[in-house]
Amino acid sequence: MRRSEIEDEVEVEAYEHPSGGWGSLKSVAKFAIEEGLAASSIWATLARQNKPDGFMCVSCSWAKPAEPHVAEFCENGAKATIWEQTKKRCDRAFFARHRVAELLDWTDHELEKQGRLTTPMRYDRTLDQYIPVTWEAAFQEIGAELKALDPNSVVFYTSGRASLETAHMYQLFARIYGTNNLPDSSNMCHESTSVGLPESIGSPVGTVTLEDFEHCDMMFFFGHNTGTNAPRLLHPLQEARKRGVPVYSFNPIQERGLVRFKNPQSPTEMLSPEPGTKMSSEFFQVRGGGDVAAMTGIAKAVLALDDAAIASGAPRVLDTAFIEEHCHGFAEFEAFVRASDWATIERCSGLPRSDLEEVGRVYARSNAVIGHYGMGLTQHRHGIDNVQMLCNLLLMRGNIGKKGAGISPIRGHSNVQGQRTVGISEKPELVPLDKLADFYRFEPPREKGLDTVEACKGIIDGSVKAFVALGGNFVRAVPETELMENAWRHMRLSVQIATKLNRNHLIPGEVTYLLPCLGRIERDDQASGPQTVSMEDSTACIHSSKGWRPPASPELLSEPKIVAELAKATVAGKADVPWDEWVGDYAKVRDAIERAYPDDFKDFNARFTTPGGFHRDLKACKRIWKTETKKANFKVPNDFDSDPDIQTDGDKVLSLITLRSNDQFNTTIYGYDDRLRGVSGSRMVLLMNREDMDRLGLEDQDLVDAETHADDGVERRVKGLRVHGFDLPKGNVGGYYPELNRLIPLWHHAERSHVPAAKAVPIRIVRH
Repeated sequence: MRRSEIEDEVEVEAYEHPSGGWGSLKSVAKFAIEEGLAASSIWATLARQNKPDGFMCVSCSWAKPAEPHVAEFCENGAKATIWEQTKKRCDRAFFARHRVAELLDWTDHELEKQGRLTTPMRYDRTLDQYIPVTWEAAFQEIGAELKALDPNSVVFYTSGRASLETAHMYQLFARIYGTNNLPDSSNMCHESTSVGLPESIGSPVGTVTLEDFEHCDMMFFFGHNTGTNAPRLLHPLQEARKRGVPVYSFNPIQERGLVRFKNPQSPTEMLSPEPGTKMSSEFFQVRGGGDVAAMTGIAKAVLALDDAAIASGAPRVLDTAFIEEHCHGFAEFEAFVRASDWATIERCSGLPRSDLEEVGRVYARSNAVIGHYGMGLTQHRHGIDNVQMLCNLLLMRGNIGKKGAGISPIRGHSNVQGQRTVGISEKPELVPLDKLADFYRFEPPREKGLDTVEACKGIIDGSVKAFVALGGNFVRAVPETELMENAWRHMRLSVQIATKLNRNHLIPGEVTYLLPCLGRIERDDQASGPQTVSMEDSTACIHSSKGWRPPASPELLSEPKIVAELAKATVAGKADVPWDEWVGDYAKVRDAIERAYPDDFKDFNARFTTPGGFHRDLKACKRIWKTETKKANFKVPNDFDSDPDIQTDGDKVLSLITLRSNDQFNTTIYGYDDRLRGVSGSRMVLLMNREDMDRLGLEDQDLVDAETHADDGVERRVKGLRVHGFDLPKGNVGGYYPELNRLIPLWHHAERSHVPAAKAVPIRIVRH
């Protein structure tokens, strides 16, 4: 199926069923049948998913419990495993049949649906085809290309799926080579967290563990589609709701996972006619970009309640003892909140004062509160302010560093958080460079490397000459699609380490290699026997992961093996790294990680197979604040509006929120339906507020183009989108990632963190 063939096949009908339930089971069964897999084979694999003696899910990074359910996987996790276990093969014969120019017209779904890559390939420009190459030749030729380039012109990218062992080896290879150009997928999603949280609490990651769900008595959710992006979180959330814990969700769209949920593992629930558990006490459709205003309103309500308590002689609402002992900057924050007027708060948030005051009242009487959030906070121009404002709200009542409470950024890719922990970072101050220099006898570069946005700029202006990708679909995932694809073809070298074919592979540089690797569910046999790797989940717990299925092809190599061979071909003799020993026994890589990061990885090899994993030594969890002030910091936001330059009232300019469907994971598209939003048949859809449609003279099924509202001389347009009315705040419009990435200017990113502001893209709609 090509893109032009699916434009007219679109239906939008409200989905009134709960997330999970029969809809989830039917979707997984249908998907498995399409991949030609027997039920017994699928279950044998899924039964090991997220189990202490099994493998970590290849999709989301939610925690792996010590006492797992019989089926410890969600709909998307099952699809990710089935997608990797497929019997289909994208082999030599496939590439011999197809030219790259032809494949460029295929959809993302059709490309990956060809199955597992089986053979190392090199692009032949004269044939416009990939042709087989031996591993030995590929490594030597890539090494020769890299040695001929300035290290600062080379980017080493990671997608987030690689293990801790691979990530540590990869960053060491890059630094021995001579560069800190180590951007990763977190630059595109949670970098606002990685910048904002250290300034507020001294930790770059969240402070919540699974145990805290058992002790909390209230939760916030801001900007997260839990039912699609971290469905296994719905299990502890459902348990909390059943014991009466209030949950308040803030998001422009009422996502079904935080509205209703029916547990597919509960026969009682599945057979019951009841509509499932109500997952949010209230769901507030905050205007896109209005989260700071909403949180300011809640904080203002808390201050008013505290004033009333003082006047009546009742116990204080603010945790004054905590604030006095542990916090800095409260007076400035309090002044900001008190000076904020309700009219502005209501206008910017899109929510009435009465709702925010009611949330404030519940918060004021709750003792252990968790604040969850996703990219709805981070992917804005003022994304750091969003993150820090949620910290402020929690700090007001001492809800960081105590049981049942904390800040909870919900990460996406399965080890995207962990790879940062072991050295994948463009920021040299975050890496123990002196230790690495001493351990391996080389001098690492000390200057800052390129993050994702800076790498894109370098590719476009020609200063980046080579790109080595450890997984991912970079060109498809980043903004400025058209400029990026055109510029990519002028790079000297592109190396893609992958399990399946994707669009980035079809945009070759002058020299391009496609290197197929083992998947996480596959057995990895090395010199010392079958290997186990490790991952870090969203709650900063480290887990083991051991594949068991036979490899999709005898030619596949593991990611550590590929990284080691590239390093040997490129930087041989430049450092004392026992690459072959490490590949032969991954336990030795874990010893090296523990040596570099002794606080977080003490007794790494002894502890990482423990059911439930082990938690990193996060000082903020103990109320030890690794900040400049040595305290937790209240941070005053710059503006109520996360994207102040987008003015939607009375104009034709709308604010686009990019979305992921429940039939995809990141850029991997499993199908053309978004069951939980009631969209079927196509992803080329714009979901709009009915009032906006009426104002612009649009009706359902009208065919339109979307163009970026920007005066920078670059035309950005997506053609052939079907308009449909949807329950969104006025001025907001929803459309799918990655198809609409071409509308995002590269300069439209979060201040300081450089996260693409994909949740508020200024667009105009024109007739097709």
